[in-house]
Amino acid sequence: MAGRNVLGIPIPSFGSKQTPPPPVGPPDPADLDGRNSIVNACIYRHGSRSSTLTSLEDTFRALHETPEGVAWIGLYRPDAGELGILAAEFGLHPLAVEDAITAHQRPKIERYDDVLFVVLRAANYIDETESVEFGELHVFVGPNFVITLRHAESPDLSHVRARMEQEHELLAYGPQAILYAIIDAVVDGYGPVVAGLSNDIDEIEEQVFVGESQVSRRIYQLSREVIAFERATHPLSDVMLSLEQGSAKYGVADELQRGLRDVADHLTSVNQRIDAYRELLRDILTVNSTLVGQRQNEEMAKMTEASLKQGDEVKKISSWAAILFGPSLIAGIYGMNFTHMPELSWWFGYPMALALMATTSVILYKVFKRRNWL
Repeated sequence: MAGRNVLGIPIPSFGSKQTPPPPVGPPDPADLDGRNSIVNACIYRHGSRSSTLTSLEDTFRALHETPEGVAWIGLYRPDAGELGILAAEFGLHPLAVEDAITAHQRPKIERYDDVLFVVLRAANYIDETESVEFGELHVFVGPNFVITLRHAESPDLSHVRARMEQEHELLAYGPQAILYAIIDAVVDGYGPVVAGLSNDIDEIEEQVFVGESQVSRRIYQLSREVIAFERATHPLSDVMLSLEQGSAKYGVADELQRGLRDVADHLTSVNQRIDAYRELLRDILTVNSTLVGQRQNEEMAKMTEASLKQGDEVKKISSWAAILFGPSLIAGIYGMNFTHMPELSWWFGYPMALALMATTSVILYKVFKRRNWL
């Protein structure tokens, strides 16, 4: 059975074969409900800008009135109503429109008849926080239009539009050239991110060998950023491959094909660097764990050595206490001053007591010395 998406547009079942809804005339401005998420909307003809518009209604009308014109509409966080109007005007497939509304899509490319739907993930390195910020970009490319939908502040496509308006020969190739320029800008934006991650890894290596306590947390955070970056760049390789394979079939100009191959080469280099970073971070984490274990062992050895030294001191103190205890015991016994003590009146009592004290001390000293207590 067919269902409906969030726009209320019927979605065909997988077993059925239906075409997207046909284009209709310009919508009623009231349908926009006063909302306008247009960042920029222009009509181009033969590589030059012919008009700049501020509303979807004016853009549709100008496109209808411009023979061989191409509309480039840039939107920032449009709502379902605006996308529904665009879908009705340009025949966008309901499934692609639903993906554009939902966002949080992986990089991919899908073709619905003569309309391409491309999802890109831009990346931006933030120096202040030493982190990577990601932005999602959806692009609809048709015979005479390009629609870009941003769900984040990045990527900023203003410089892409400025570049294309200066390169009239490139812009004259139409919507395919605009798509190439957008992908090229996104991939070029990966360069500073790669450089920033490389610098972070160098800093982490220094922190690991210095022994900073918080380095493990930073390794983990950086590993997550590298994985997130990998999820943005690796699927894009499949997008580039699909564009390359479809170039001949859909009559893409040779100049654009060369440009796409150059972008694919840059993307391959980025992916190789990311793979190397993942392995390097895994090795750094292993080295850090080893160094932490070594430092713990060294601390334990120091504690054990200190305990042994303390034990030796205790043995010495105990040995001398025992040696002195013998004479003290004898002196204490003979110092009790009882009336009836057999040795009190004995002529040899005092010399014998001294001899007994000395003998006891010497015997104890030799015993403790033999046992290495002294």
